[in-house]
Amino acid sequence: MSASAASRSHLVLIPSYNTGPQVYETVRAARAHWAPVWVVVDGSTDGTREGLEGMARGDPQLRVLALARNSGKGAALLHALGEAAAAGFTHALTMDADGQHPPESIPAFMQASMRAPGALVLGVPQFDASAPALRVKGRRISNWWANLETLWAGIGDSLFGFRVYPLQPLLEVMRGRRWMRRFDFDPEAAVRLVWRGLAPLNLPAPVRYLRPEEGGVSHFHYWRDNALLTWMHVRLMVGFVLRLPRLALRRLRPSPR
Repeated sequence: MSASAASRSHLVLIPSYNTGPQVYETVRAARAHWAPVWVVVDGSTDGTREGLEGMARGDPQLRVLALARNSGKGAALLHALGEAAAAGFTHALTMDADGQHPPESIPAFMQASMRAPGALVLGVPQFDASAPALRVKGRRISNWWANLETLWAGIGDSLFGFRVYPLQPLLEVMRGRRWMRRFDFDPEAAVRLVWRGLAPLNLPAPVRYLRPEEGGVSHFHYWRDNALLTWMHVRLMVGFVLRLPRLALRRLRPSPR
């Protein structure tokens, strides 16, 4: 699908918080590959809301949603997901505003979702030399826990936010609990959707870490966000133990041909 032919089922959602001018490049690149694209401005104070709204006035396939205060990535996406479902969309590809995720991969991910609409299409990051070693090695811990919690159902990467969600199952999962509103959104969403029976479909996706002088912005706080992830995995392990018999039976069933 070209970026000028708008999809009625699949849209791109980009949450943004004080990303600076990089968000404009990200949005333009996403629009070059897909329509429609929605941006959720999560209480930004850097003036990008006004800039994005100006872009949207000249582009009917770009919509800007704005939250009055910063609420976290998961909370921003929950707001947009509800709006998208109300507008009739069934699937959303989420991508970060900071330039790390590959807009050129949007069509392939959307096509994979259309072929398997009940699947959770997960990006598996392909790191280059720009990736911080601590971030690359540290995510292996979260990935190991996520796969244990799903009895190795096949989550290729639990933290990478470039993925396509079926809207209704994700909304049901998020509306039923108070967490998943900040940095814990991506891994908990993957685990809980797999618990609901969605099959993970893993696709490679290149990652680019921008240096500050290139416009790179990171809101990752090592101690705060790792504490949040630790608490998340404690919750998920409790849920895993309760679901273990059902997950084991699911693994023992023969796969449909």
